[in-house]
Amino acid sequence: MSRILLARRARGELVRKAQAGLVSLGLDPGVIDGDFGPKTERAVKRVQRAQGVEETGAIDVPVWIAITASDPPGALDYCLQLTAAFEGHGFRLAQGNFDGAGITWGIIGFTLKYGGIKTIVERVRRRRPQLVEQAFGSRAATLLEMLARPLAERIAWAGSISIGASKARLSKPWRDAFERFGGLPEVQQEQLRLAEQDYFRPARATARRHKLDSLLGLALAFDIHVQNGGIKARARDKIAKELAARRVAAERDRRILIALAVADSASPRWRDDVRSRKLTIASGAGRVHERTYVLENWGLGEEPA
Repeated sequence: MSRILLARRARGELVRKAQAGLVSLGLDPGVIDGDFGPKTERAVKRVQRAQGVEETGAIDVPVWIAITASDPPGALDYCLQLTAAFEGHGFRLAQGNFDGAGITWGIIGFTLKYGGIKTIVERVRRRRPQLVEQAFGSRAATLLEMLARPLAERIAWAGSISIGASKARLSKPWRDAFERFGGLPEVQQEQLRLAEQDYFRPARATARRHKLDSLLGLALAFDIHVQNGGIKARARDKIAKELAARRVAAERDRRILIALAVADSASPRWRDDVRSRKLTIASGAGRVHERTYVLENWGLGEEPA
């Protein structure tokens, strides 16, 4: 069997695509929900039985091609799927002003505060202006007006349409509108373009700088850029001191050193979450938000990125 691309307990858009492919072959992977569970595993075994290969239930390259009629996913796809799972996001989900970022929406949590939502809306309007009106209806004008306002006014508006004591949820009309918008294929493509531009390319540079050549190393760098905005000066200094003090030859050890330095330099409020995420990627397995992750099953291992 070639390298595992997806297996039991993986979650996300790649799993959803695989499930849809299984349905197109007349197989039953269960609900197309992006969750690789026992029904999806059984359907994959049927494909493997037809191929005359070992029935592992895990998707490798030949199985992926057979069920999706497409090339295997690239490194960005795997990094994005894992970080989106950690973030609890997909293309469609929008959340309220629970953390001061205004609205958080999309595959890795684009925000009002840092301009990701504005950028995507503007790019979509340039290419397909009718899609904004299609998704937001009578609220499209309000959205566009607010995106043009100064940041403080945008954040205040987001607070006004956020509900609950924590402000974690958007009011239903706005939540539904962002969900419709995120469900459009053209909008999903813009999300992917921005994720590659603002996070994946810088992550590649970070991985090269720190001699992280594996898929796990690239995934660690990507998650650092998404959650932490890159490796900050304090963490860089700590990494440099640790590397100067002792010989760290194995990439796995270097990943763990970087993971701990990034976590130690994070805000105390988020430090435990940062540590669990980064160590899970660095070591290839762990628990994040009460879920167990074995990253080989997510297509992420020691293979060169």
